[in-house]
Amino acid sequence: MPEIQLLRPDHAPALLAFERENRAYFAASIPDRGDDYFTRFDERHRALLDEQEAGVCYFHVVVDAGGEVLGRVNLVDVADGGAELGYRIAERAAGRGLATRTVRELCALAARGYGLSVLRAAATLDNAASRTVLARSGFAVVGETQLSGRPGLSYLRDLRELRDATAPPDAPATRGTRPGP
Repeated sequence: MPEIQLLRPDHAPALLAFERENRAYFAASIPDRGDDYFTRFDERHRALLDEQEAGVCYFHVVVDAGGEVLGRVNLVDVADGGAELGYRIAERAAGRGLATRTVRELCALAARGYGLSVLRAAATLDNAASRTVLARSGFAVVGETQLSGRPGLSYLRDLRELRDATAPPDAPATRGTRPGP
């Protein structure tokens, strides 16, 4: 079963392969990262690890049993008990509930492991799959937004009820994580 792992230096090769393989797929529904992202990937990866070490972001990869990256799920701009959620799942893994399971698991980790009480997210109107994942994961629409000039919706997820909840016995393990600030 795929698992969420906190981003580490050794994830870089698999993460770069994931981003390259899925670039066109992602660009169909979210803004493209641009060529510079790929040219300067190693530098960017180190910068993400520095942000994570500082506690302002938590970057995660979703990996299969062989260590191949199937997705990313991140908490950015961590402050005042909240963070912005972002995620992307590989085209070959899409449509099978992985995004919903991953977002739900990260919500629990955000509440119990990182001590957060609220998550924010956004999705473009033409990204029905992402909007469905957010709705199925307990996010509520709180307004309209623009994402790189494209109309979208803003979402909010209150995590307080997850903070003291006990994980069900069949909940997937989240390895490679550390408690939050």
